Amino acid sequence: MYTIRQICEKTGLSAHTLRYYEKEGLLSHISRSKGGIRQYSEEDLESLGLICCLKNTGMPLQEIARFVRLTQEGEHTLRERCELLRRHRANVVARMEEMQRHLDKVTWKLNFFSDKLRAYEAEHPED
Repeated sequence: MYTIRQICEKTGLSAHTLRYYEKEGLLSHISRSKGGIRQYSEEDLESLGLICCLKNTGMPLQEIARFVRLTQEGEHTLRERCELLRRHRANVVARMEEMQRHLDKVTWKLNFFSDKLRAYEAEHPED
């Protein structure tokens, strides 16, 4: 079992974010000690890893919460979960392709200006 502090250290998330995720239903059934202190399991840590992955790849928290609810409902939701992940993956791929086009343009401009700089420095060695 992990304390909230240990989970924060392992995930880079703040305690406030963890409590918010719990409140919003992204993390369910977090156990507590007799004193009321949250105790996170290895399974909770794995769930957080997926939540962070989905969030960091642009899935809105509402969609993540929907995915979590479907998971809790059982295997009869597998088709819906797969479809949700297929759509998300397609969105991620499209954004990556767009970013690659932007990167290509930035790289081209960098090369263009680097060539101009070398030419300028060759003509003006005193600068």
